[in-house]
Amino acid sequence: MDFFEELRWRGMLKDSTPGVEEAFKSGKVTAYIGFDPTAPSMTIGNYVQIMLLTLLQKSGHQPIVLMGGATGRIGDPSGKDKERQLKSFEELDSNLQHQVRQMEKFLNFTDGDNKAILANNLDFYKEMNILDFLRDVGKTLTVNYMTSKDSVKNRLETGLSFTEFSYQLLQAYDFQVLFKEYGCTVQMGGSDQWGNITSGTEFIRRNLGEKAYAVTTPLLTKADGSKFGKSEAGNIWLDPEKTTPYQFYQFWINADDRDLPTFMRYFTLKSKEEVESLEKEYAENPRGLKAILAEELTRRVHSDEDFEAVLKVSELIFNKKVDSEMVKQLDLKALNAIAQEIPNYQIPKSALDAKINIIDLLTEQTDILESKSAAKRAIKSNAISINKVKASGEDLEISNSDLIHDRFLFLDNGKKNKMIIEAV
Repeated sequence: MDFFEELRWRGMLKDSTPGVEEAFKSGKVTAYIGFDPTAPSMTIGNYVQIMLLTLLQKSGHQPIVLMGGATGRIGDPSGKDKERQLKSFEELDSNLQHQVRQMEKFLNFTDGDNKAILANNLDFYKEMNILDFLRDVGKTLTVNYMTSKDSVKNRLETGLSFTEFSYQLLQAYDFQVLFKEYGCTVQMGGSDQWGNITSGTEFIRRNLGEKAYAVTTPLLTKADGSKFGKSEAGNIWLDPEKTTPYQFYQFWINADDRDLPTFMRYFTLKSKEEVESLEKEYAENPRGLKAILAEELTRRVHSDEDFEAVLKVSELIFNKKVDSEMVKQLDLKALNAIAQEIPNYQIPKSALDAKINIIDLLTEQTDILESKSAAKRAIKSNAISINKVKASGEDLEISNSDLIHDRFLFLDNGKKNKMIIEAV
């Protein structure tokens, strides 16, 4: 697989320095991308760069993941219109450890000639004092050179601290260290990183007398103008505790049709021929193509088991033909997933030991209905179902034997109001 040709057909190549394509064609290349641990999890915005490293490794080249244990403590001004809030060292260290575990799902760090390398730039600086930094690092670039970069220039009027101004030096020195330690000749990133990356190539030219290269991807934006990686609820995280697999799956299913060609090229591992064939097959059915992409990404980012649970959540929420037998056959993974996506009420399990009247369940143990008279009307009109079985009357009693997996009850109030009651 030709790495540059792969980036081109996917639309993932924005800028590159002269000679880099020839370097990739001449043999195995070691290239890196840096990730600052400023958030508790990576997002699908970060996943663009993870895909870049994935394609690099699949092309036979060697990826380096550089975790920003040091740069995360400073804050990158690139693409920001104001100073970042600094995180505590404890929070950054915790974030970093979690992001490393996430990264290990996507790249091969264990075997082969091109196994991925994991590094932490805190190791580059923790023994360096301020005088060493100023002499060995700060002397390399002039202030004029640094202020010519967009990441600095765009902030000069609104204000830029020396802390963030120095970020460019740290990222440039990172590249120099990786060049010396691992023979890393290419740094990659989003197009907003172009200034920082080319500062690194300049470091290597001036300090080592060697040639290094830069490659960037376009910043991914959505057709409606909103920021990629954001939903109405906020970021789409790769952590299932922050964005459930169902919510993750639904993000792709609900994507704007206009974004689908770009999303397919950026995120699928299918070949060019497969993608073009699928686009032709689903030309009149974009939702079908979105479902293919959503499945691929949910399985890869989460797991096969999570994807199967997602299907069961969708079935329960959207399929009107779901019956009591289907509900009883749901496994705990699916039940827990469902409990995160529909209204959830908790009651003490002891309340069911001696049975509980349906009216009391709806009004006293929960506030599903506002009054006993409202509960009676709902039951009389056949609106209430327990585990997909219509409530037979206001004398109905619920006990522990009705719990699915000794924990859950499904309750429907009409056709659209679905909820789950958890006995704890």
